[in-house]
Amino acid sequence: MQLSTILNPEAVKVLSTVSSKKRLFQDIGDLAEAAHGLNGGPVVEALLERESLGPTGVGHGVALPHARINGISSVIGAFVVLEKPIDFGAVDRQPVDIAFALFAPEDAGVEHLKALALVSRTLRQGSICAKLRANRDPGTLYTILTESTTVQAA
Repeated sequence: MQLSTILNPEAVKVLSTVSSKKRLFQDIGDLAEAAHGLNGGPVVEALLERESLGPTGVGHGVALPHARINGISSVIGAFVVLEKPIDFGAVDRQPVDIAFALFAPEDAGVEHLKALALVSRTLRQGSICAKLRANRDPGTLYTILTESTTVQAA
């Protein structure tokens, strides 16, 4: 599995006006609607419901919000960089400025976990996060993300 199978270039965005986790989830819902044709409302509700189980901020300024969504057939994602970090309740109490949201079909088992592991492995690399934080062009961000997994796989 590669990030290019989960993420398309239209699902990458830089956000400048996010002030809370809920607002971030609303923006991710809008992005999922525009890039993947999902209904933004249920996406936001699913993310909030999953987040109520425990924060998905994994540390070092990175969050991996995820949810199961009715009506999709494969795991898909949305990636955002925040110009201003927000409190996310992350495990290390650091504010979040990088979020990679994953959406899986209701019945997805192993594929959802594989995608989560791939994204986590990718964003655990300090050099990749540094490149992501240094760029504001969605096309460049997409390239950084998708090339990093291609190089790892080789």
